[in-house]
Order: sequence, then structure tokens, then C-alpha cells
Amino acid sequence: MPRIGLVLGAGGVVGHAFHVGVLKALEEATGWDPRDAEVIVGTSAGSHVAAYLRAGASASDLAARIAGDGAAMVDRGMHQRLGDPFPVPAPRPAFGLTAPRLLARGVTRPWATLPGAVLAGWAPRGRVSLRAFAARINWLFPDRDWPQRPLWLPAVDLREGRLTVFGREGAPRTDVGTAVAASCAVPGWFTPVEVDGVPYVDGGARSVTNLDLLAAEGLDLVVVSSPMSISGAAGPRLRTGARWSLRLRLGQEARKVRRRGTDVVAFQPTPADVAVMGWNAMNPTRRREVVRQAYASASHRLARDSAMARLAPLTQVAAGR
Repeated sequence: MPRIGLVLGAGGVVGHAFHVGVLKALEEATGWDPRDAEVIVGTSAGSHVAAYLRAGASASDLAARIAGDGAAMVDRGMHQRLGDPFPVPAPRPAFGLTAPRLLARGVTRPWATLPGAVLAGWAPRGRVSLRAFAARINWLFPDRDWPQRPLWLPAVDLREGRLTVFGREGAPRTDVGTAVAASCAVPGWFTPVEVDGVPYVDGGARSVTNLDLLAAEGLDLVVVSSPMSISGAAGPRLRTGARWSLRLRLGQEARKVRRRGTDVVAFQPTPADVAVMGWNAMNPTRRREVVRQAYASASHRLARDSAMARLAPLTQVAAGR
């Protein structure tokens, strides 16, 4: 049976909506249930969706929830457990830097410090706590047990300036809610999340997808949803700036995975998707439109025989369930 990895990247509340739209389209087109992924890597917004999948929520139910159509959710018990989408508090940065000591480390030991961690250290310290957010995630996991199937949640350690992957062997032990909060703690917006006295911030400070973490896992296929980059269909106007640079970074990570014998299929926003997503990734008013647009865009791509041929391992897994 093919072994499938799923990578869900950063992207704020808009990225969350993009993920569930893509996953719903994938499930309908291939029959593959994202909950069956061998390993799920979730960064920032992706960690949130990844936790929901490992808690048992289906892609179609997650899409219905974000689209504001709770009545369409098949699992009514899950609807009650998830509740309404989280409100998005406004940023309230404090005076002072997030991690001033890390800046000195970046100068004295640049080879051992992630550049993104140094940038995070320069950000003003966020004052919005993620405690309530973490507690609500933990409500989905009785006794705060970590899921049996691999769930990897990257976050950046502000003490050493390194990546930590919660849920992977060797990482500090914590509950899923705290790990999700750490991976979502956008520097300058949210207060860093502490685990064993070490402060952590958004795993996107290292990579918006952290796809390359799966290079050595011996998978047959990795499916990536990357809300912050841009598809190859982008015109000249969009082939510059942050989205295009993140597309190039994703390509580098994908080549690293492919060199180890694992194919990678990435879903990135089309120009039409970007127009609906807007410039503010934390804008909750865009959620419903983005779910519908991402679903439509992914469905259009999956209607092509060439796309389905690349995703044949998904149909094989679905047929063997």
C-alpha cells in the first residue's frame, strides 16, 4: 500500500480556509481521506488543520464549518466539539524585542541560528495569549494524549534559534494544544509559547511548509498545501515578491524530497485564489469565500487526467481501505 505524507503550510486564518477547500476537493476527486495520511506535517495555520484531522474531523466537515454551513457537517458530534471558528484578536505588540539575546547569538553563532529565528527575535513582543486556543484544541484529545498516527508540528526555539518538531522522536513532550499554539505564535502578534521554560514561535519562521522534514521518511507521495506561495500559472506581475520567493523555496524543498525517491504534488494558490485571499492572511471575513474558491480551483485542476495520474497513489490507498 502506498505511504502518503501530507504537508499543510502556514497562512493565517485565510490559509486555514485554503487548506480545507483543497483537502475537500482532493477527497472528492480521489476518494483518499486526508485523515489516513501516514504522517502529517502542519506549520502555523497548517498545524491547526493537522490537529483537527488527527482528532477525527473530515475534510468535508472542516470545509462546511469554515464556510458557515454547520448543518452540512456529517459528524454532528464533531460539529459540537469543534464549535465555531476561533475569533481573531487584533495584534497588541508591546515595547521591547521578542528575543534580544537571540540577536547576539545570531551574530556570534550564525551557522547554528536560523535566519528566520533572528528576524523573529527582532519583532516586538506580542501580547495576545494563545492559552485559550491551546485549551480548545486539547478538548479534542481526551487525557491530552498525542495521536497514535504521526503528527509533526514545527516551531522555532527562541533560546537556541533552532527548529523543534513537536510530535517527532526526540522533541520535548507536551500536549497537542500547546504544540499547535507554539507553531501558530506569529512573532509580534502572539506571546511566545513556553514548553519546559523554553519560548517558541511560529514554525513558519524557518519555512512556511517545512516540507523537507519528510525527505528521509521513505514515503511514496507527499501532498502539499501551501497557501502563502503562488502557482506556476502566475503572470509576470505575480512572479515577484514574497509569494514568488516562497514558491522558489518550496521548489527547493520539493527537489530535496524527490531526490530521496518520493514524489511531491503541491497545491498553491492560483492568481484567482490570491485575488480572493487578499493581502491580510489574518482577515476572518475572507474565510467563506476562500474555502469555496480553493475548492473550485483545486477541483478544476483535479479534473485533468495529468493531475490524477500524479495522484494515483491516493486512489490506490482509497481502494484498499
